Amino acid sequence: MLHLSDIWFIAIAVLWAGYFVLEGFDFGVGILLPVLGRTSTQRRAMINTIGPVWDGNEVWLLTAGGATFAAFPGWYASMFSAFYLPLLLVLVCLIFRGVAFEYRGKRDSDRWRLGWDTAIFGGSLIPALLWGVAFGNVLHGIPLNAAHNYTGNFFSLLNPYSLLGGVTTLTLFTLNGALFLGLKTTDDLRRRANALAWKIGLVTIVAGAGFLAWTEASYRSPGHVASGVVSVLFAAVAAVTLIGGVLASRLGREGYAFAAVAAAIVTATGALFTALFPDVLRSSVSPAAFTLTVGNASSTAKTLALMTVIACIFLPFVLLYQGWTYWVFRKRISVPGSSAAAPPEVPPAASGPFGGAARLLAPGDVPPPPDPEKPAPTPAAR
Repeated sequence: MLHLSDIWFIAIAVLWAGYFVLEGFDFGVGILLPVLGRTSTQRRAMINTIGPVWDGNEVWLLTAGGATFAAFPGWYASMFSAFYLPLLLVLVCLIFRGVAFEYRGKRDSDRWRLGWDTAIFGGSLIPALLWGVAFGNVLHGIPLNAAHNYTGNFFSLLNPYSLLGGVTTLTLFTLNGALFLGLKTTDDLRRRANALAWKIGLVTIVAGAGFLAWTEASYRSPGHVASGVVSVLFAAVAAVTLIGGVLASRLGREGYAFAAVAAAIVTATGALFTALFPDVLRSSVSPAAFTLTVGNASSTAKTLALMTVIACIFLPFVLLYQGWTYWVFRKRISVPGSSAAAPPEVPPAASGPFGGAARLLAPGDVPPPPDPEKPAPTPAAR
C-alpha cells in the first residue's frame, strides 16, 4: 500500500522529469548557439525560440527543490550539503544565463553580443553536464556517516558511473534542443538543426544505453523486486523511444522526433527513480545502516497531507498557464534574409506542430530587406 511519503517521492520524480524535458531543450538551444548560429541574427532567432518560455521552465526546478525540502527534509539537507559546490556552480550558471538573455540586445555591438552568447553557451552546457553527475551519485552512493553528513569532497563525486550520467544528460539535452530548433525555425537554420540532430542522436543512443544498462545491472535497490521490474520496463521504453525519435528525425518527422525524445527523457527519469526506490540517498560507507530512505527522511504525515491538498488545488492552474504560454508562442521564427540558403523542399513559412512562421528581431539585428514588388508608402501614409 502506498503511503503519502511514497506518493510524494513519485511527485518529485514527475517534477524532475518535467524539468528535464522542458529545461532540457532550453539547455540544448544554448549549447548549440555557437554551432548553428552563424550570424548574430541567426543566434537571435535561436534565442527567440526559447525566449518566452525559459524562465517558466525553470519553475519546475524550484518546485522540485521546494517539494523535496518540505516532504523529505533529511534528503534535502544531506543532498544539498553533499552537492553544495556543484549546485552552487549550477546556480551561478543559471544566473549568468538569465542575465545574458536580457542584456544581449541592450547594445549594438558585436563584441557585446558575443560575450553574452558565450555566457548563454556556458550557462547551458555546465548545468546539463552536472545534473547527470549529481543524479548518478544519488544512485551510486556517496560517503554518508551515521548522522547522514557528507564526509567526502568534490572529487569523490567524479566516479565513472556518474561521469557517464553527465555525458548522457549533456547529449540528451543537446539532442532535444536540436529537435526543438527544427520545430521552431525555418529555412537554412531549420535544415541544419535537423541534420545535426541525427548526428547527436547516434552519440546519445550509445551514452544513454550504456548508462541505463549500468544502472539496471548495478544500482537497483536489492530486495525490492517490484520497483526493479518497473525500472527495467521504464529503461526499455526509454531506449525504444529514443531510437525511434532519432530515426524519426532522420526521416524528417520533426514533431514525432521531438515527442519521442521527450518521452525517452521522462521514462529514463522514471527508470532512475524506480531503481532508487525506496532509497533517496545512498551511503557508500554503510549502505544498510546509513542510507536515507523514503521512510527515515520524510516529514510527518500531517505535513505531507497538507502539501497534498495544496498541490491538488494549485497544480492545475500552473499547468494550464504554462500550456497557454506554449500555445500563444507556438509559431515558427524565421531568420531575415536566410530563405535563399534554404533547400527548395523547405518553404520559408512551412508550418508544423507549432503553427506558421513569425519574425522576431532584437536591437542590433539586421531588418529584412524591403520587398521590391511592394510600392513605397505615399507621403500621406507616412
